[in-house]
Amino acid sequence: MKVSDPKMDLLSIKDPSFLKGMSNKELENLSQEIREFLIGKLSVTGGHIGPNLGVVELTIALHKSFDSPTDKIIWDVGHQSYVHKILTGRASEFDTLRQFKGLCGFPKRTESEHDVWETGHSSTSLSAAMGMAIARDLKGEKSFVLPVIGDGALTGGMSFEALNHIGHEKKDMIVILNDNEMSIAPNVGALHNILGQLRTAGKYQWAKDELEGLLKKIPAVGGKLAATAERIKDSFKYLLVSGMFFEELGFTYLGPVDGHNFEALFEQLSYAKKTEGPTILHVITKKGKGYQPAESDKTGTWHGTGPYKMDTGAFVKPLKTPPPAWSSLVSETVRKLARTDERIVAITPAMPVGSKLEGFANEFPDRMYDVGIAEQHAATMAAGLATQKMKPFLAIYSTFLQRAYDQVVHDICRQNLNVFIGIDRSGLVGADGETHQGVFDIAFLRHIPNLVLMMPKDENEGQHMVYTALNYDDGPIAMRFPRGNGIGVPMDEEFCNIPIGTWEVIKAGDDAAILTFGTTIPMAMEAAAFLETKGISIQVVNARFIKPMDEKMLTKLFSENMPILTIEEAILQGGFGSAVLEYAHDHRFHQAQIDRMGIPDQFIEHGDVNSLLEEIGLTTEEVIKRISILARKKQQRA
Repeated sequence: MKVSDPKMDLLSIKDPSFLKGMSNKELENLSQEIREFLIGKLSVTGGHIGPNLGVVELTIALHKSFDSPTDKIIWDVGHQSYVHKILTGRASEFDTLRQFKGLCGFPKRTESEHDVWETGHSSTSLSAAMGMAIARDLKGEKSFVLPVIGDGALTGGMSFEALNHIGHEKKDMIVILNDNEMSIAPNVGALHNILGQLRTAGKYQWAKDELEGLLKKIPAVGGKLAATAERIKDSFKYLLVSGMFFEELGFTYLGPVDGHNFEALFEQLSYAKKTEGPTILHVITKKGKGYQPAESDKTGTWHGTGPYKMDTGAFVKPLKTPPPAWSSLVSETVRKLARTDERIVAITPAMPVGSKLEGFANEFPDRMYDVGIAEQHAATMAAGLATQKMKPFLAIYSTFLQRAYDQVVHDICRQNLNVFIGIDRSGLVGADGETHQGVFDIAFLRHIPNLVLMMPKDENEGQHMVYTALNYDDGPIAMRFPRGNGIGVPMDEEFCNIPIGTWEVIKAGDDAAILTFGTTIPMAMEAAAFLETKGISIQVVNARFIKPMDEKMLTKLFSENMPILTIEEAILQGGFGSAVLEYAHDHRFHQAQIDRMGIPDQFIEHGDVNSLLEEIGLTTEEVIKRISILARKKQQRA
C-alpha cells in the first residue's frame, strides 16, 4: 500500500506501521476514508457508530506516535475500538461485525496481538494499565502504557481507586482522557462539571512554561524568582484552572487538546512521552463526528444502533409494528404506579435511554436519578431510600448488576430492605457478546437470604409482577426480563398481585413435567405440543418464581414420581435447575428423575440469539429429546 495514494485500500492494512511515514494531510484523508467505511458498514450490520466516529483521529494519532503492541493501548469501553481494529488489519472482517462467528464488537485478545485488554464494561482500563506498568518495570522493559478512558467512565468508583494508586506510585503512564461529554447518555455528576471547567481553561501546561520563561528573563530579580518558580506555578494553576483535580492526585495534566486536530495531538503526545510519572492528556472529541445524524444526537440514540439508511440516518424498521419493548413495558408500568404512589423513585446507573426511563424522568424529574456509571452507589442509594419508607426502583442491566453484587448482599438483602430491582437484558443478548450476556444473575442472586427473584412469561404477567414488586413490603424483590420486545399478548386493564412463590400449570400432562419460565416457555410449549401427537403427555409449568419456589407444587410432582426437565436461559451451575435438585435432595425424594437444560459452563460469544441457542443445544429439538427419554422411563416403570 502506498501512503501517497489519493485513496487508500483499508482492506489491505496489515498493521499500523504504515502510518509512520504519512503526513498530516494524508492522515486527514485517511480519517475521512475510515469514517466513510464505518458509516457504510455499520448501516448494514449495526454497531457502536457514535463512539467510533469520535475517536478516528485520536486512534490514528496513537498508532502513529506509539508502537503497538509493544506499547500497550488499552481501550476502557471496548465499543470505541473499531478504528483500532481497522488499523490493525481487520477491516476485511467488518461485514461480520457482531455476528455469529464474526468480528467481535469489543477488543478480543484471541483476535489480535494488538488487543491487549478485553472489556465491555467501563472503568477497568486504569487498573489494568497499572498492572501492566508494574509488570513492565519488574521485567526491566521499556514501553509506554496508554489507557484510553472516557469522561463517563471516570464516574465509576474503580477509576478513582486506580487514579489514587497510580498517582501514589508515580508509575510512567499516559492516560488519554477522551472527553466527549457523553457515555451512552449525557454524563452527569460533579466530575463532569470539573471537566467542563477544564475544557474552557486553555493550554495550562503551555502557560505554565511560558510563565517560567518570562521570570528567568527579568533582570536582577529573575534568578531569585526562578528559584521559587515551582511555587509560583503551583499557585498559577489555581488562577488559570479552577480545581486542578488530576494534578492533586499526582498526575501531570496536559490539555485540553482538540482530538480532531493532528498537529495539536502530535504536539501533546510528544510532550507526554517526555514527561516522567503518570500523565493525563485531556482530549476533546465529538461523538459521532462526520455523520450528521450521529453528531447531532443529544440522547444517546446513536451510541449503538441497528441497521440504518446511510443517506438519511433513518433506522431500518420491521415491516410489522412489534410489541412493546420489555424495558419500556417495565418502566412505563412503574411510571403509571408512581402517579398514585409518591414514594416510588427510579434510579439508573447511566442507562436512562436503554432502560426507557425518559418518560418517567419527564413526568417525575424530582424522583428520577441517573447516577452515572456507578452501579455500586446506585444499589446502596436505593437501600438508603428504602430505610426511609420510600419505594426505590433500581433499573439495571443483568451484567451491570454483577458490579453491585456486594451492595445487593450487604446493603439491600442483609437489611431486608424493600428495593425493587428490575434486571434488564437477562438471558442471552446476542451481538454484544460475552461481557453482556445476562446469564449469571440467577446463580449469583438465588443464594442470598431475603431476596425474591421472579421472571414473567409475557408482558401481561410482567406488568402484574411490577405491581406485585412495588406493593411488596417484606424485603427486596427482583424481576428478570429479557432484551427485545414482548410477544404481543393482550394486556389487562387492571393490575393484580401475584402471590409470592406460586407457579402455574399452563399445560396439563401425565408423563413428565417441564419447569421453566420467561423466554424458554415457548420452546417448552412447542415440544409438548409435538409430543402430544406422539401420545406423550407433557405438563408445562410456568415456574415464574425462581426464589422462593412453589414447594407445594414441587412436592406434589415428586410424590407422583413425575419426571422433571428444568429449562433456563441462564448458567446451569447454581441456577434454577440446581435449586430443584437441592429441593429433591433435602426432602429425600431420592428416586426423583431430574434433567436440566441451560447455559453450559462457558462464556457465550456474540451472535444472533437463535444461533447461540442452537450452538449450545438449548432448542425445541433438544427439549423433545430430553423429555421423551424421561417420559419413557416413567412408562417403563409403570
